[in-house]
Amino acid sequence: MKISCYPPLRTMLWVLCIISMSVFYMICGCIVEERIALIHIRSTLEERYSVPASWKQRDNCCSWERVRCNNSTRVLDLNFSKLKLNSTTGGGCWNLDMAIFSAFHELQLLDLSYNKACLQSFDGLQGLTKLRYLNLSDNNLMGSVDVFRYLGKLVSLEVINLDSNSMSGALQDTDFRNLKNLRQLHLRSNQLNGSIPGSLFELPLLEYLDLSRNLLQGHIPITSVSNMSSSLQTLKLSDNYLNGTFDFFWLRSCTMLNTISLSRNPNLAIDVKFHGQMPLFQLRALMLSGCDLDNSIITGPNFLATQRHLEILDLSNNNLSGNISNWIFTDATTLTYLDIARNSLVGSLGSMWQHKSVLRVINISMNCFSGQLPANISLVFPNLVVLDASHNFINGSIPPSLCDITRMEILDLSNNKLSGEVPSCLFTNYPPQVLKLSSNNLGGLIFGGASNLSIDSNNFEGTLSSNLSGNLNVLDLHDNKLSGQLSASFWHLSSLQVLNVASNRLTGEIDPAICKLTNMQLLDMSANFFSGSTPNCIGTLPLTFLNLSQNSLSGYPSYFLNSSYIAALDLRYNQYEGDLDWVPSLRWIKLLLLGGNRFEGWISADLCHLRHLNIIDFSHNKLLGSLPPCIGDISFGRGPYDTQALFSIYDSIANLDELANIDDPSFMFITSQYSISFTFSTKGSVRVYSSGFLDHMFGIDLSANMLSGEIPLEIGNLSNIKSLNLSNNFFTGQIPATIANMSAIESLDLSHNGLSGEIPCELTQLCSLEVFSVSYNNLSGCMPWSGQFSTFSTESYIGNINLHNLSKGGMCVSDSSPVKEEDVGASDQEDPVLYTISATSFVLAFFATVSVLLPVILQQ
Repeated sequence: MKISCYPPLRTMLWVLCIISMSVFYMICGCIVEERIALIHIRSTLEERYSVPASWKQRDNCCSWERVRCNNSTRVLDLNFSKLKLNSTTGGGCWNLDMAIFSAFHELQLLDLSYNKACLQSFDGLQGLTKLRYLNLSDNNLMGSVDVFRYLGKLVSLEVINLDSNSMSGALQDTDFRNLKNLRQLHLRSNQLNGSIPGSLFELPLLEYLDLSRNLLQGHIPITSVSNMSSSLQTLKLSDNYLNGTFDFFWLRSCTMLNTISLSRNPNLAIDVKFHGQMPLFQLRALMLSGCDLDNSIITGPNFLATQRHLEILDLSNNNLSGNISNWIFTDATTLTYLDIARNSLVGSLGSMWQHKSVLRVINISMNCFSGQLPANISLVFPNLVVLDASHNFINGSIPPSLCDITRMEILDLSNNKLSGEVPSCLFTNYPPQVLKLSSNNLGGLIFGGASNLSIDSNNFEGTLSSNLSGNLNVLDLHDNKLSGQLSASFWHLSSLQVLNVASNRLTGEIDPAICKLTNMQLLDMSANFFSGSTPNCIGTLPLTFLNLSQNSLSGYPSYFLNSSYIAALDLRYNQYEGDLDWVPSLRWIKLLLLGGNRFEGWISADLCHLRHLNIIDFSHNKLLGSLPPCIGDISFGRGPYDTQALFSIYDSIANLDELANIDDPSFMFITSQYSISFTFSTKGSVRVYSSGFLDHMFGIDLSANMLSGEIPLEIGNLSNIKSLNLSNNFFTGQIPATIANMSAIESLDLSHNGLSGEIPCELTQLCSLEVFSVSYNNLSGCMPWSGQFSTFSTESYIGNINLHNLSKGGMCVSDSSPVKEEDVGASDQEDPVLYTISATSFVLAFFATVSVLLPVILQQ
């Protein structure tokens, strides 16, 4: 038998295969299965993101950016965080099937954060038994919490971050019991509901738990006998709907605890007493804003005075009263951030602010603090970045020493009792980005400097400087005593978004140089003595809000109103003239106030094409003709955008990131918000409403014109309208019974017309009606006397000689007495036009406020 010296062919082929595969690994750097998966990932990325150059130029996938392998060329880390969108990216999101990662059996880190991707098929992760770090934050998990069914089986996981993923549903207790190695769980800013699983507080290695900004309910599942992890360092449960009691004594075994945030759980009672014992932890940050907080946290005894490393303390919005604890402002305190705003705390600043402090943010606004600001305030608080002492009872003058605090970003002393001149150095030396001194008794010269300057409601006099400059975003000077002409020829304010000079004594024509302020969005020049025509160039500005009311301006608005942005327009009480054919071009208009001018012509049916209207005031003009029936088609209250956002200017303040290193959204920004307000005369008084109220107030005032014909039946389609005033016109015919469909109506004035017939009995169904007048018409029959109509006096019906009271038997008979003018008091004999104005007209519209939302911007 001849024996061959050569191996079988099959064996040789197998050896060659092994050799070729080894060569392939050396060339490509990672095994075939993982390389194929990476190439597939690359192809999906290229549709939306800019793929790193190394992914296209190198064959060795272990050398690709965002990929890390071990020595045996197995992929360990995939970091696809914050991928850069390419220039051709359209709408939609990156649809990513998570099953593609099942090929990476040795994977330890997977980071897909901040990509707004649509993630699905999480069952594909079940084979990743060595995965330790998973970050899918700021994506979209398609709404479901089912992801934890699969993640709960990955027992090696140490960090899970699913912040801001639009997850909804309830967390299940069983999903977390096997995660014994879990150190961090981030589930902030989702829509999670139900209760907090108790198993989370039984995890032996848990250090960081953040469930804030969700819809969680019920009590916090910790008691005095809970087996809490001694490793717990951070607990964040703010902005939920938690209730019951939370006792800090239950955390006594958490020796590493340094951060607690339970803010904005209004039904959560907080007990800070420690029952005679000393806590073993030393907190660095404690946030308890807007809870059911016991006053003992201020008056003591409690554990706060034992916290020698506390840097951040937020006790705002808790209705606390009394004097603040002495230890907060001692020279031994370590506090850098203090927010005790929106309480009822008292005390004198002079006695509290004596010792040098490391505080950088102080918010004591909306309390009852009194006294004067220390003359040496720059020595007491040399590191101040933010000081908000607004809405207190602080008196005296503003100390020039404030100018020596070189890092001040925000200074708000508004709504106090300060007097004297504002130190000019506040505008020139180291001006804060936001300077608010509104509603005091201050005066002096006005300079530029700040980015947000609000000194309204004071006693500033004289002319406004003609050479203002700087990075101003907001300049609010309303309700002062400024006089003379407004000259903007030498203003260098290219960033200005808001200019409010309302309620001063300014005269002359509006300077066309104001059109150089090309970023202007809100302009209020109302209640002055401006005259002449309005510069046509105003129409070139990106205005969303324009208020020129209560001046003596004239001309034709069609010449300067060609802006497609404007959403609020108030030209009331001027001398503007012409027709209203230009109005339908204001396609985003919500607030249209043109009363008290000389407009004439017809109300065009094109008005009905405006789909975002909330309030119309064409009163006291010379409009004639009939009311177009399509008025019932205007979608009052059904606009697609948020009014509060539309009429607000947000100005972020940066350079505060080193204030503290705390991962909490409440401390991620400081925003200056400037928003408009308007007044509305209803139910016998003038009320002021914020811009947010526009989403709830809808009205029409066409009074004191020359409109005629019948009131269209379609007007009953305006079911959201709360105020309708058609008085002092020439309307004839019957009162439409369809008005009964205006279910939200609160004020209805049809007086001083030529209406006839009976008052429709269907109107008694209007259960919200509080003010009603049909006086001085030709109505007949009897006055209704059921529902809300039982609350109206004969004053509502005066001047209808054929309108009768009900007889004693409750029957309407022709021989019952008519309503005569002598049946009502002398007040009913007043000028009916003046009565109309006082009852339901819309009056002087807008004033503005600026508010700073604390706390500050911090990087995560």
